[in-house]
Amino acid sequence: MSSTSKVPPPSARDRIVQTAFRLFYAHGIRATGIDLIIAESGVAKATFYKHFPSKDDLVVAYLDVVDEAWSGQLHAAAEAAGPAPADQLVGLFDALGNACRREGYRGCGFINAAAETAPGSRVHDRTVAHKTSVRAWVRDVAEDAGAKDPDALSRALTLLLDGGLASGALDASPDAAVVAKASAQALVGAAVGPTRRGAAGKTRGRA
Repeated sequence: MSSTSKVPPPSARDRIVQTAFRLFYAHGIRATGIDLIIAESGVAKATFYKHFPSKDDLVVAYLDVVDEAWSGQLHAAAEAAGPAPADQLVGLFDALGNACRREGYRGCGFINAAAETAPGSRVHDRTVAHKTSVRAWVRDVAEDAGAKDPDALSRALTLLLDGGLASGALDASPDAAVVAKASAQALVGAAVGPTRRGAAGKTRGRA
């Protein structure tokens, strides 16, 4: 007789974070109150505050989840483009296309959070750390691709990526991702040159 293993239910902390993820992303951080998160996650108030003494603690935990998910999607899209770093710089924009086509897409969770928080706050600092990490990874790939100025190329590509994330939400259309990828291809072609486009490089780890 075969036996099936039961998947353990999510912990109270996980339920809180999952609920916060859904509500923060759909409605915004300021518009989502702690009482609503407690009610929808099905935990006691004491349990909530045991795990998250302040709302900022929960917002940072939410952004950690967003970071892991989005960084994973970017890296997967880059690796799917093949071994050549120049192709990976263009291929990572496929993650943007997938995001813009997702039901309920409301833009970049980090940009949204930054718009709702003051510079220098814990939450704002977490958004800056994420963007800095992504840009550093793109810069490393640009260097592997033989870009003449990896810093300038990584800055241009991440600005293009952020613009595509915002435009995809405003236009409610995945067309922004198509335009962004085409623009990325032109930028990479100009920065790397035809002799380096097909060169394979080492695989960069997660940012």
